[in-house]
Amino acid sequence: MPELHELRNQLDYLLAKGFIQPSTSPFAALILFTPKKDGGLRMCTDYRALNRVTIKSRYPIPRTDKLIDNLRGARYFSKIDLRGGYYQIRVFADDCHKTAFRTRYGSYEYTVMPFGLTNAPSTFQLTMNGVFRNLLDKCVIIYLDDILIYSTTHEQHLKDLGAVFQRLQHHRLITKGSKCEFLKQELEFLGHVISTEGIQIDPKKLRAIQKWTPPRHLQQLQSFLGFVNYVPRFIPNMARLNVPLTNLLQKGNFYERGGKQQAAFEALNNILMSPPVLRITDPDRPFEVITDASDIAIGVVLMQDFGNGLQPIAYESRKMQSAQRKYRVHDKEMLAIVHAFKIWRCYLTGADVTVRTDHKSLQYLRAQPNLNPRKVRWLDYLESNFTYKIKYRKGANNTADALSRPSVQVAAVLVAQSNPLLSGLFTHGYSTNPFF
Repeated sequence: MPELHELRNQLDYLLAKGFIQPSTSPFAALILFTPKKDGGLRMCTDYRALNRVTIKSRYPIPRTDKLIDNLRGARYFSKIDLRGGYYQIRVFADDCHKTAFRTRYGSYEYTVMPFGLTNAPSTFQLTMNGVFRNLLDKCVIIYLDDILIYSTTHEQHLKDLGAVFQRLQHHRLITKGSKCEFLKQELEFLGHVISTEGIQIDPKKLRAIQKWTPPRHLQQLQSFLGFVNYVPRFIPNMARLNVPLTNLLQKGNFYERGGKQQAAFEALNNILMSPPVLRITDPDRPFEVITDASDIAIGVVLMQDFGNGLQPIAYESRKMQSAQRKYRVHDKEMLAIVHAFKIWRCYLTGADVTVRTDHKSLQYLRAQPNLNPRKVRWLDYLESNFTYKIKYRKGANNTADALSRPSVQVAAVLVAQSNPLLSGLFTHGYSTNPFF
């Protein structure tokens, strides 16, 4: 059996390295095998029972988008991967027995931190942050065992690499050379391609999209939606587009080939095939927030001008709650503005912000009398925390307009063709019809 053969190999390797030792512990987790991308098998320990009675660590794991924001202005990048990751942290001797697992060849316990423990990620992040504390957010960002070094010049990058290697050597941390990259102006990091131009989705992930077919069962649907939800900042109109697909997660709904679900899948797939390049924020430049709202969703875009016109930094959209769908149009448009300031507060606090909306009356919001309590509360939040001005932008020119409009409308526009004769008849009709 391939599982037994792999188990024997894994046990021999871990014993030779000193990562495990024979155990007589009453703890006895089970061993599972999962397939690798290369067709091999990965041995996993099922620590669910132990995790249920473990006091959870509250040390935070950083958000990837916040990490990437630190890269503004960088022109040189290097990436370091630690060999074995968690195995470079030892388990306290008195706790080793808790990690015990049973196999056909006996029981063993880990002497190093194994994968699967509920506190392993936070413990590893805490350790790495301690090792590189003085370099964090200056020339180093860390996500678990992925270390990225970034600099503005070649000379400075060599100095930064030297400082990183000194700390690795001091703490006896071992790198995996085959997964390290040095002195690059473009490289993959955490599923994104980082370069001087901005941020892109990893092309390897995009190539996989070409093989996707409309989901035939729940697992395929969850896999597709999982990837879509992993890169929301790259997808305009996501909240509106994926409604027909997310509705399928509810019991009793079925996929209709050629219906709304098919249109939603194809629309999302087309966007993912050629996603936008997003720029990294520059806090010294003013921001523009473009907003819009439809009957069921709100959409916003964060943009900055880097000298060649406005360029996108992030897209965001979400479905409105049932109560919010009953708001008047004016309130829905203001809801979109408030939503933008809340999700991008870390960028917009203290910055010069221009909000552009296709609802003209919002530019006179401060002077409007008799605001309802909801608007008063929203206005108080905006006035107390931000410096901004609201400007009117015609709907036809509104970048965010597509973020919240129904996907069937977008599909209709894509297949429309212009007929000069018909256009002339419409023009003549408008000029002679008293109702226009």
